[in-house]
Amino acid sequence: MTRSAVTRALRSIPRATILSRPPQLPRTPSFRNRAPPSLANYNTRNLSVTARRLSDDDDERKWSTPLAKQLAEAITATGPVPLASFMRMCLTGDIGGYYTGAIEKSEQNRDQFGAKGDFVTSPEISQVFGELCGLWYVTEWLAQGRPSKGVELIEVGPGRGTLMDDMLRTIQNFPEMAKSIDAVYMVEASPQLRMAQKNLLCGKDAAMSESKVGYHSHCKYGDIPIVWTETIKSIPYDPEKTPFIMAHEFFDALPIHAFQLVQVPPTEPASPSSIATITTSGPKQSKQSRPSGSTGPILEWRELLVSPTPPFSTHTTLRTPASHNPHLTPPPDFQLTVSPSPTRHSLHLPDLSPRYRAIKSSSSPSSSSSSYPSQKPLAVLPDGTTQAGALIEICPDAFLFASDFATRIGGSPAHPKPSPRGAALILDYGPGDGSVPVNSLRGIRKHHLVSPFAEPGLTDLSADVDFTAIAEAATNASEGVEVHGPVEQAWWLEGMGGRERVEQLAKRSKRGNEEEEKDKFVKDLRRSWDRLVDRGPNGMGRIYKALAIVPENDGRRRPVGFGGDVVM
Repeated sequence: MTRSAVTRALRSIPRATILSRPPQLPRTPSFRNRAPPSLANYNTRNLSVTARRLSDDDDERKWSTPLAKQLAEAITATGPVPLASFMRMCLTGDIGGYYTGAIEKSEQNRDQFGAKGDFVTSPEISQVFGELCGLWYVTEWLAQGRPSKGVELIEVGPGRGTLMDDMLRTIQNFPEMAKSIDAVYMVEASPQLRMAQKNLLCGKDAAMSESKVGYHSHCKYGDIPIVWTETIKSIPYDPEKTPFIMAHEFFDALPIHAFQLVQVPPTEPASPSSIATITTSGPKQSKQSRPSGSTGPILEWRELLVSPTPPFSTHTTLRTPASHNPHLTPPPDFQLTVSPSPTRHSLHLPDLSPRYRAIKSSSSPSSSSSSYPSQKPLAVLPDGTTQAGALIEICPDAFLFASDFATRIGGSPAHPKPSPRGAALILDYGPGDGSVPVNSLRGIRKHHLVSPFAEPGLTDLSADVDFTAIAEAATNASEGVEVHGPVEQAWWLEGMGGRERVEQLAKRSKRGNEEEEKDKFVKDLRRSWDRLVDRGPNGMGRIYKALAIVPENDGRRRPVGFGGDVVM
């Protein structure tokens, strides 16, 4: 992108848009990118024994939260649960989920965001972040022929609405695009956050109505209709629309499944299974069986499941690592354990991608050459299997959302589209080198890293994003899209002309009559920008990545911020 073109676009934003945001701790990778210890730091025990102990001592046990008690009762009845099920309940469960009421009920005058919450996101650190995101969609609108109608702005996981507010405010400075917007869709499961978004985007006195699709109001910017839905599937597919989709720090909160490679003794009998699994193309029946006549150990993926910790556990007995700040929470209510047998997820999910299959192949005792390092056995499990060491995390929900984004932009056999149009911008943190995330589940409580199994419902949970898996899912779902990135956030923000915007705001600043007050504002503005583009080992500019899904064009046009220029 030509720097001058971006600078000219940024200069069109009026002075009135200079916002004051107090410096706060960000939702930075310095807190959120540290991986928890390996499974060796959790107590690995026979799952049935754990469940039986829970049943015997349930009357005496005090659970840290109402959700913890509900989860424990469910595990007692059904057995240990997949990590994804645990995360889903903790984040969006009906009883005390993190985003569905737990914090509001237990701690008044506190929510998830800001200095009084658990983390601060990039849009709350600096207004420039949201402005550049809005400008990126303007450049895509220009490149795709300036459609005069049918534009949809869709944001998944919109937090308090700060990012969308900055984007809409920026887009208003491009009247033709602003007029082309038919509606804004906010995909939000939390009633509390939905109301916060409405108050910011529409005003506290704005009316909100309900329909089968969701909740409706009108934006303070140009009276644009805003629709809140609980799922993206509630937003109609329309081949004539141009969807511009925003996903900022959304994929990291999606539930993950975790698997460990184990060596199964050759004397263990084969156990064929026929299990129905849900894929992007619908249900599929699959049969799995162990090779017969094998004379050596067999490698199998085993799922890591969540089970309660023993009653009267302490941080010492659970060996809670110091990095989890054990002084900030009670002992974890739950722990990870290795499934003693294959699960329907372990039989199918690690077989979805060549990347996962390569890890298993490279770990084989007979494997002599591979791009992956060999894994040495770690420990013998209670059922006689041996941990082979390889661990992977897979997020099926990420596949589904990426496929949905791609289908809306490029069409699919089930949802044909005359010509691809629209774009999706994904900003999150995770490896950008194609590697599979491993051991990345983390808990955040009041800006500190804590055990992800402590105080369910009150602790934020997240995991690294597998950008390569998102790209694979998008291109597999639609032949009408191509993917660019991921690139480091610092590179993307700089390419979008962010530094020029910061200096522009600094020159326009007229905060107060005192020069000292103005100097403080300018210093805070530049400090916030430096935080967003910090390329240090744990800096946001390095750990966070940007990825774009755009209409397929044989790579002839790269998006702005990904090495491309503005197309006027």
